[in-house]
Amino acid sequence: MGTKLVGDFFQRDIFIVAQELIGKQMVRKRKDGQQTYYRITEIELYVGEEDLACHASKGRTRRTEVMYSSGGNVYVYLIYGMYWLFNIVTGEVDNPQAILIRGLDDIIGPGKVGKQLELDMSFYGEDLTTSKRVWLEDDGRRYSFTKHPRINIEYAGEVWKKKPYRYVLNKLV
Repeated sequence: MGTKLVGDFFQRDIFIVAQELIGKQMVRKRKDGQQTYYRITEIELYVGEEDLACHASKGRTRRTEVMYSSGGNVYVYLIYGMYWLFNIVTGEVDNPQAILIRGLDDIIGPGKVGKQLELDMSFYGEDLTTSKRVWLEDDGRRYSFTKHPRINIEYAGEVWKKKPYRYVLNKLV
């Protein structure tokens, strides 16, 4: 158990948030009241309209509207008609940035993460600082991480495909 992260944490540049996000705990409170804690082990950064892998590269749409909100909100979307992916909006209003959660503990892959968290469309726009269903905590532990290219974004072109915007938890420091 740790300290719940507040709005100021998320309302900073995506690269600062990402460096501090890796290794934090995600807490999911189920309908039956059970709380489950997960360590964030892998993330990917999507850095705005200029990032051709980012949904916001197509501009402001109904789907991406939450990305233009204040940092700390949840951006979920459905892929392959079956997997809800969990993203955390970062930064200031009208600066669309989001961090995709790719791994929690031994759960590897954003689709598996969404399934484990029992996500659905109702999480779209949820405020992580006030939510009673999902939030993030800092338990004081610090981790190192390695940077890698993002996965499955060939459509974005070579420049964006090669950016080291995937962070993988390494070890406790």
